Amino acid sequence: MAKLPTFHDSGEEYAACLSGVTVAYPGRAPLGPFDLSIGRGEIVAVVGASGAGKSTILRLFAGLERGHGAVARTPEIVCSFVFQSPTLMPWATALRNVALPLDLAGIPRAEARDRAAAALAAVGLGDRLDARPHQLSGGMAMRVALARALVTRPALLLLDEPFAALDSITRRRLIEDLHRLWSDRNPRPALVFVTHDVEEAVYFAARTVVLDAATGAVVADRPSPGVLPRPADWRLDPAYRSAVETVAAALAATMETAA
Repeated sequence: MAKLPTFHDSGEEYAACLSGVTVAYPGRAPLGPFDLSIGRGEIVAVVGASGAGKSTILRLFAGLERGHGAVARTPEIVCSFVFQSPTLMPWATALRNVALPLDLAGIPRAEARDRAAAALAAVGLGDRLDARPHQLSGGMAMRVALARALVTRPALLLLDEPFAALDSITRRRLIEDLHRLWSDRNPRPALVFVTHDVEEAVYFAARTVVLDAATGAVVADRPSPGVLPRPADWRLDPAYRSAVETVAAALAATMETAA
């Protein structure tokens, strides 16, 4: 797989970059070309129609997918992935589930357990260390998955519609938690967040990337107004509502063209 020659061509330091990347799947036209750069500490949302390549972009960044073109990530950057399902080990406690990536990395057992306990406390589950997945609600299980992703102290966190199966109130709370966890980290990690929900994308991210429904190419890159984390009642701000409509119109235009 090709690598970008440098992360500093534009004077900005990136966590990960795609440049002219195409991915071929049997029975359909190739997806792409994907051109997307993620700055260190930046939060970016990706929206697009089903099949447009949102998850493909995450897999390319994570090294789980191969494509033709330039795919690069700063070598020292630790990357974590949160999937649509929590994918927890059903027989293991929350603590053991979160400690798993540290165990696999050869971290001493005592240190791994201490870091896992701290990660669970950070997502509000400090009192559920011994709970098993069947004893947790859907929101709690996703918090365990987030803790497991964060315990490695990643500089790049990839989120593939992690809240899609949750109710709206739980989703909002988890987004606020992610903003808090992101803000508290020094240095802050870069977050790439895939979602079908335009309002969620604009609220969560500093900018929202819109993919073409037919090819997956980036057709719009819209900044979100305001600061992160969001202040109280920011969803009522006219600037937020205007940004949502701008992104929604860009997304609708790609779907009409593909129809």
